[in-house]
Amino acid sequence: MSIRFDGRVALVTGAGSGLGKAHALMLAARGAKVVVNDLGGTVSGEGRSTSAADQVVTQIRSSGGEALANYDSVAEPAGARAMVAAAVEKFSRLDILVNNAGILRDKTFAKMEVADFRAVLEVHLMGSVLCTQAAWPIMKEHNYGRIVMTSSGAGLYGNFGQSNYGAAKMALVGLINVLKLEGARNGILINCVAPIAATRMTEALMPKHSLPHLKSEWVSAAVAYLASEACQVSGHVISAGAGYFARAQMMEAEGVWLDPHSPADPDAVAAAYDRISDLSNATAFGSAPEYIDKVLKRFATTATDA
Repeated sequence: MSIRFDGRVALVTGAGSGLGKAHALMLAARGAKVVVNDLGGTVSGEGRSTSAADQVVTQIRSSGGEALANYDSVAEPAGARAMVAAAVEKFSRLDILVNNAGILRDKTFAKMEVADFRAVLEVHLMGSVLCTQAAWPIMKEHNYGRIVMTSSGAGLYGNFGQSNYGAAKMALVGLINVLKLEGARNGILINCVAPIAATRMTEALMPKHSLPHLKSEWVSAAVAYLASEACQVSGHVISAGAGYFARAQMMEAEGVWLDPHSPADPDAVAAAYDRISDLSNATAFGSAPEYIDKVLKRFATTATDA
């Protein structure tokens, strides 16, 4: 196995079952010391239990690995700080953070209570923010870090009845787009996976004939790569599941320049809309300044010509 994590310490949130468990086991099997965080609640985020995290730790230790259980909530600032502190206290460092913890409270937008919207945002989005913020200074001090967020096709492309979940998952893409820039000088690389897997959160939504193919380990393979020293990219979103892997990227069309000497006119936008939305020559931008430069470059040329 060329990808190894010997001497590395990883924190995986929501690692008591499903994808998080598979991530923790794969990292541990390849030499990482793993903090297994899990609140032990239901899919909707209710209740607490220590058994889920404890069972994964036992499994890792029985295979000769090193692991520590943690039962704090990612949605609580003190909980995020505590799980990072536990990793440093036990293993003296923290190199890898996999933000995986999540809950579901699905309803159509018209019927969804604001409390359910907030609850999902608090775990998926703010939980990832809080854990990353707690780990950031440690990684910065060591000039090394690998952070993997968990996005979703529901955020990238939409899914009926999951406005809260989709909003949180797409927000994580915006988060990594900024953190890839801020972490670069300190060797902190941050990426996303968009999983396709049969877990307790998703298996009821998947066709039954597909379930045997949707093993969590396929997603974990992408996570392990992105969490490794071999990975040298940052800001990537990788769809992963059932042996399928693909990079997803926000793209922008070639665009249309309307006459700048004419009044701003929505009718002109409507007339050009087919060309405005044509993605056949789309490009990707590495940062907002690159996107802005595309627009401002035209005026710089005009100013030079003048």
